[in-house]
Amino acid sequence: MTVTDLAADVLVVGGGPAAAWAALGAARAGVRVVLADKGYCGTSGATAAGGTGVWYVPPEPAAREAAMASREGLGGYLADRRWMARVLDETYARMNELGTDGRYPFPTGPDGRPLRGGLQGPEYMRRMRIRIRRAGVRILDHSPVTELLTDADGSVAGAAGYRRQAREHYRVRAGAVVLATGGCAFLSGALGTNTNTGDGALFAAEAGAELSGMEFSNAYGIAPEGTSVTKTAFYSFATFYQEDGSVLEGAASQGGRSVIARTLLDGAKVYARLDRADDAARTAMRRAQPNFFLTFDRLGIDPFTDRFAVTLLAEGTVRGTGGIRITGDDCATGVPGLYAAGDAATREEICGGFTGGGSHNAAWAISSGSWAGAGAAAHARSLGSGRAACRPVTGAGGAGLRPTGRPAAAAGHRAAVELVQQEVLPYDKNYLRRGDRLAASLRALDAGWAELRAGLHGEGADLVKARQAAAMTAHARWMYAAALARPETRGMARRLDHPDQDPRLHHRILVGGLDRVWTRPAPKAGVRA
Repeated sequence: MTVTDLAADVLVVGGGPAAAWAALGAARAGVRVVLADKGYCGTSGATAAGGTGVWYVPPEPAAREAAMASREGLGGYLADRRWMARVLDETYARMNELGTDGRYPFPTGPDGRPLRGGLQGPEYMRRMRIRIRRAGVRILDHSPVTELLTDADGSVAGAAGYRRQAREHYRVRAGAVVLATGGCAFLSGALGTNTNTGDGALFAAEAGAELSGMEFSNAYGIAPEGTSVTKTAFYSFATFYQEDGSVLEGAASQGGRSVIARTLLDGAKVYARLDRADDAARTAMRRAQPNFFLTFDRLGIDPFTDRFAVTLLAEGTVRGTGGIRITGDDCATGVPGLYAAGDAATREEICGGFTGGGSHNAAWAISSGSWAGAGAAAHARSLGSGRAACRPVTGAGGAGLRPTGRPAAAAGHRAAVELVQQEVLPYDKNYLRRGDRLAASLRALDAGWAELRAGLHGEGADLVKARQAAAMTAHARWMYAAALARPETRGMARRLDHPDQDPRLHHRILVGGLDRVWTRPAPKAGVRA
């Protein structure tokens, strides 16, 4: 097998906003940077496919206090005020920079000031690609990473992958790696999430990192039936209806999505109409998120006056909170040489147990990406000139790459994905959670993992698919193990069999392990009561 060898001080894995900001942060530190994206950097991922609000708050004490207090209760008081303040500061600076250095065309308000609380995804990511290229970053498009590389002492020393278009394997030796691969939406069909299969979490766990907040992963977005656009915020203007035209009591975009899920589970349709938006709101919505209306325009539907059927699409840790545990202000993971940013990393520091689309997610991508890139650059420099390129390395990958038994058929990844989706996508298993259902699903997933660990294997492009299947399976097991370890309702982690909050569980839950998954309470440092 021919392998193309490359060298860098910092390797960034991913291609969305967190990856772009990480690459930019590392390049500004004066080190050599390579960015490897599963798709085409600037167009792949959830942000590039749509638009996003941003947690952009001016540095005014009252405004900052209100911004930090607004979600603490929703998140079960698991967030950290110090991290919130850091993210608000960093996001404010970087968004202003995007408008000046990046020349992003922010709209202006009636007073002539730029409105920097939102971004159009395609234009945002187009400009970020230009910026990182100008900073000297080498971009490997269509080059999914398949495993991390480690040196003799267990430090992360680069990554290996497969270049789809060149049809060749490659390896990047690096002083440090930033995982900015996004969360996991389990190939549910939600817009822009087909690259979000949880790969980074698998790579991190194989290298010895822990995860946190994985129970906060039962996010489902509202979308018109048969489509993929899950811009749930606009449904705050919606009235939901039953098939006979009567109002579906209790249904809402916030606090009433479970009513929608139960109705859909019963086999009935749910309809929506954005009939609570006045003329000013309608104009603002079209201007802010034009992609939201493309589907309706093509179908000949006016969502403000016409009723249309809706569904719920799983978005897992893309819209949920959990991910790789962060152990330092520079977004280190506890594994030397490994950093995490964006949806791949837990957002508990600023969201606790509750998050959503845009806003905090976008701010976290900008901030954590910038810090991780700078942190990775500092670590690479600490190794000394030339050491990263010459130290012996070993592949850290396991499931889907190095089976412990006889390799199965090449298409085995399809069966693995089908099993995960059977246990994760249904509303009555993941969204409307009960302990007995979680335990049954976890048993099925554990058996699926044992089977794929023993036999799943792929070559070339099939290797990428095998590793994705392994990552999704691991992700689902961590989710359900953490959910069982939190027998209460806190933040997004709702349990029908434990509908109240338990003060004894006022802590974060760490999870990890591959062949055997474990959970344990995290120290309470930084958690505000």
